[in-house]
Amino acid sequence: MGFISWIILGLIAGVIARLILPGKQGGGWLTALITGLIGAVLGGWIASLLGMGAMDEFWSFGTWIFAIIGGVIVAFAWQAITRRTSHKEA
Repeated sequence: MGFISWIILGLIAGVIARLILPGKQGGGWLTALITGLIGAVLGGWIASLLGMGAMDEFWSFGTWIFAIIGGVIVAFAWQAITRRTSHKEA
């Protein structure tokens, strides 16, 4: 996949991951993009650990599933970090 494809995949996967994860998430579309990009990389890494092979095709169902799973994991971690820091400030 090309660079633009990774950005598009990351943005869409990040938005879907944020919709799946309950609760309030801070940030806008840029945070969703970063969450999705990191999640896509994490999802690809998890897929390779499970022996699923390379996740490098844009229209592959597995690529999208693992990118969204990775996005949910990253969004959950981000939500936990920002919630903890907001409680310290109050």
